Amino acid sequence: MSEDKTQIQMIDLLITHGTVITVDGARRVIEDGAVAVQGDRIVAVGDTAELQARYRATKTLNAFRKAVLPGLIDGHAHAGHGLLKTMGGGDSGAWMDACQSIYTVGSDEEFWYAEAKLAALERLKCGTTTGVCLFGGGDSIMRVDDPRYATRHCDAISETGTRSVLAVGPSRPPAPRTYATWDGDTRTDREISYEQMFDTCETVITTQHGRADGRVNICVTLPVYHPDQEPEQRQYEHLFYDQASQYMGLAKRHGVGFTQDGHRSGSLKLAQGMGLLGERSYMSHSIDLTPDDIAACAATSTSIIHNPSAIMSIRGRCPVPELLDAGVTVALGSDGIAPDRSYDMFRHMFQCMHYHRRHFRDAGVLPHGKVLEMVTIDAARAIGLGDEIGSLEVGKKADIILVDLFKPHMMPLNMPVYRVTSFANGADVTHTIVNGKVLMEDGKVNTVNEAEVMELAQVATDKMIARTGLQHLLTAPETLWRGSHY
Repeated sequence: MSEDKTQIQMIDLLITHGTVITVDGARRVIEDGAVAVQGDRIVAVGDTAELQARYRATKTLNAFRKAVLPGLIDGHAHAGHGLLKTMGGGDSGAWMDACQSIYTVGSDEEFWYAEAKLAALERLKCGTTTGVCLFGGGDSIMRVDDPRYATRHCDAISETGTRSVLAVGPSRPPAPRTYATWDGDTRTDREISYEQMFDTCETVITTQHGRADGRVNICVTLPVYHPDQEPEQRQYEHLFYDQASQYMGLAKRHGVGFTQDGHRSGSLKLAQGMGLLGERSYMSHSIDLTPDDIAACAATSTSIIHNPSAIMSIRGRCPVPELLDAGVTVALGSDGIAPDRSYDMFRHMFQCMHYHRRHFRDAGVLPHGKVLEMVTIDAARAIGLGDEIGSLEVGKKADIILVDLFKPHMMPLNMPVYRVTSFANGADVTHTIVNGKVLMEDGKVNTVNEAEVMELAQVATDKMIARTGLQHLLTAPETLWRGSHY
């Protein structure tokens, strides 16, 4: 009888007895599966019995009656939005105007820190381990007068433990724009030129990209040029083209990605002519695309971020099935958590499926597995991290979530891919692991004090409202009740 020569290896973390949905190349779903983690990397994925025979771990998590998944990825959101939820009470124009005022003159460093801390906490709690955030919003109004604001955002992400890509770029023309700084209650205004915005963006890239063991990364963004939709932009055409060259040069010089917010109806074909498309580019919203737009994305390996819960997806449709059929990578985004959304990517998966099935009057559109790919491996590829995250495979970063399957709305215990895409929500996530570190265990966050984060966010919001005089946007309009329209 031969002696078993198997060497038992010591590792940091072993997850056992779970339903492991790998999203690997074979799209394996392993019943009674296990994942082994050493440091920040996955070292084995397989049957529980097999891995228990090979490994002993400092920490073991029993995932019995839980799904084990790659951490979910949000391909498009906005920093700052977390403290602007529902302002304007249904008046999207008032909300957009509020964004401009708050992001340029009403926010201080602690606003951006508190908002990032709150957003990272929400993501962590609902299993969204990676998120892209444009550093500002509204109609492309960015906080890029000074690098200290983005630094405080990155501080918050670093401390919370999640993974983030912060997109920095200039505000929409015209410029200079007035930005305010605060020393207590004392406000000081400055006119910020495009040259100053560019210098700020480059400083943010050089000082923040790759922070926190690679969890904090930076990419470049620009306002979308679509003169057919907004003819007043034509007067700035030379500026849009100059900035395209300048900022794409910045992205290539530092080896970072490029993203844009708000493509539609021919603007992607125009962006191709501006040199903005390519395999490191991922473009958001992209509604009512023309055949030339789709062809341009396919020809350049440009990815699309679809935000099915966003206001822009009410105004037009991102042709996701058509893009997929053309070979374009499509990922999902939340579009941020304001005015009326969340960082719960389960919610956006469900919305995506029903949105497109209704359009085609076809319940067979967008299979459940494809939609799960759009928040895992496809999203990772879109944002340039496909070799590192997005699936449970040996050598990849250990970004892993556990989802409770033993709940009334998730039962019976079968067809797990369907369960997590159709029935799960963020509250079903019990464990969140990023870079091999258990950030949340049995629903309890280990890295930050939840109550303190929420109190910090409330203080920052109250201060911002007082500075901007926007208290009236917190009052529900008379049309809230009884009528069919605001």
